[in-house]
Amino acid sequence: MKHDPIASGKRKSVNLTMDTGIVAAAREAGINLSQVSEAAVREDISDARWKEENRDWIEQNNRWIEENSLPLEKYRLF
Repeated sequence: MKHDPIASGKRKSVNLTMDTGIVAAAREAGINLSQVSEAAVREDISDARWKEENRDWIEQNNRWIEENSLPLEKYRLF
């Protein structure tokens, strides 16, 4: 099992506001909103950390594309 650097192993109740239709549909489908919410927040944290760790490369890449355009731009159909 992989170590999760975010998880503490402890649980904390929080208030979460969601559209009533989503809550009803999730209950009907047997979806655990706590687990799904936790997984979504965990993924967003991971994405945010990746973006921060790679910010310099992303900025350099975007700058290069602005100056040179996309390498295969002429083949785009949109």
